[in-house]
Amino acid sequence: MEGIKDTIFKFLRLDNLIDNLSGYVEARIELLKIEIREDVAKVVARGLMVTAILFLALIFLLFFSVGLAHFLNSFFEQPYIGYWIVSGIYGVPCLIFVLFRKKIGHSIERHMMDLIKRKGK
Repeated sequence: MEGIKDTIFKFLRLDNLIDNLSGYVEARIELLKIEIREDVAKVVARGLMVTAILFLALIFLLFFSVGLAHFLNSFFEQPYIGYWIVSGIYGVPCLIFVLFRKKIGHSIERHMMDLIKRKGK
């Protein structure tokens, strides 16, 4: 049965077509693997960059806050007023985010879905 099949394939020249098709499929699979690796590498690199920037921004914010509190302490001539003011500066936005977290979350979700839809086009 195998011999008849090979003879028919050779007669119709399908053996080369099958070889070419399988080679094409293998090449497409390898290309897809390479593209996935590149995308993963880009995501990891961006993630590391964002992490480094956030870490440095947090350190900056910490030292800036302490410096501002010390400055305000000397300005108001009290050893604690500056720290209360700086904590209030951070506390008010935190309270706003806690109170309106559902609305803020939904608007961020809609914005992200719009970005995804635009990128897909």
